[in-house]
Amino acid sequence: MLLLLIASLILVSTSAMPNNFINKTSDYFVKEISNSPGIDEILASKEKFVKPQFFAPILSDAELTTLELVDKYGYNGELHKVITYDGYILELHRITGRSNSSVVQKPVAFVMHGILGSSAIWVLSGPEKSLAFILADAGYDVWLANARGTMYSRKHRHLSIQDKKYWDFSWHEIGTRDLPAMIDYVVNTTGREKLFYLGHSQGTTTFFVMAAELPEYQKNIQAMFAMAPVVYCGRMPSPVMQFLAKFSCSINALLKLIGKYEFEPTSEAMNIFKKIVCAEDTITQSLCSNLLFLITGFDSEQLNKTLLPITLAHIPAGTATKQMMHYAQLINSGILVGPGKFRQYDYGPFGNLKEYGWLIPPSYNLSKIQVPVSLHYSTNDWLANVKDVHKLYKELGNPYGKFRVPFEKFNHLDFMWAIDVKELLYEKILSLMTHFPH
Repeated sequence: MLLLLIASLILVSTSAMPNNFINKTSDYFVKEISNSPGIDEILASKEKFVKPQFFAPILSDAELTTLELVDKYGYNGELHKVITYDGYILELHRITGRSNSSVVQKPVAFVMHGILGSSAIWVLSGPEKSLAFILADAGYDVWLANARGTMYSRKHRHLSIQDKKYWDFSWHEIGTRDLPAMIDYVVNTTGREKLFYLGHSQGTTTFFVMAAELPEYQKNIQAMFAMAPVVYCGRMPSPVMQFLAKFSCSINALLKLIGKYEFEPTSEAMNIFKKIVCAEDTITQSLCSNLLFLITGFDSEQLNKTLLPITLAHIPAGTATKQMMHYAQLINSGILVGPGKFRQYDYGPFGNLKEYGWLIPPSYNLSKIQVPVSLHYSTNDWLANVKDVHKLYKELGNPYGKFRVPFEKFNHLDFMWAIDVKELLYEKILSLMTHFPH
């Protein structure tokens, strides 16, 4: 079963993404170019979402982009673009509320996706269960980020995605370059000096990297809410990630040999295949869910089977292989007997610095983080071990709280799409957010 899963992941990741899926949103936007004042190293362009008069033909949620889903459910959406100082062009998707709502003086909620995800993961479940819509209905000005290399942020000022150099980044660069650029842009655009940061999985990793490496950005964070925080990975029980870590050197060498530097967004053909195989009423649907559970933890009770074909149409959304290798290095630093290290990428050729005489990369100093941080974790999360979460909590400079999701089977994906995610998690986060100045 494990080999079948690995083969399936490779099949998905090597599929090419059709250009029309990325480019089709261009018909719905009007570009207004402007310099972002106060940000010398960032060129930013702002694109406001213009609602299409109709969809022809009527498209399912699996075929709609993030902003098309925002419009479908009756919310105001905007597309904003930010250019990082190293040339990556990133998309921010903003939700200012329902169609007739105002954005004036609203507190800002900045939401960051995890690895292989995009802004779409926060709107796929519809208005009643999607975090982005729940935040918007609670009165927040919602900004959904898209990291470099994902399906909405695959452009560069000078490089093509076919260039090897384009993919020379890990989540370290997302934390030290993407997040600062996007936060600068949001602060400058809204006029709000502080924002709430909500992240899932890698979206928590990148925050802790930014806050530790660029502590000056903490002045812009009102509070941080970490869902399924991934920092220490030595005890990570996922057999898939343990397999990847064990053979990471060989896998990395093979990928470089064949010139493979990214896990690509899935193609239209692969999406059709997943719709057929993973549809709710098919006999093969349980195979799809079990493959996901093998990575993230088993929880059939909270799995929305109707939503599964839609979510699989939007993930994987693209990522650099180097991001996976960086996590593999963190796993190998613990080998299931301890938490391991939280440190920068090993640039040695074989992934073992001590054996080959390379300098050990510096660790991230979590004690520098003085922003109030609340950790939201679950006991059945195979990618964020409970003991590793506890160690993270102890090392933070100003932890606000540690909150276990009150459902024993809650897994890593449930933080985004569980049937009862609003009641089990989001309402708690919303309640905590009211404890801070708006």
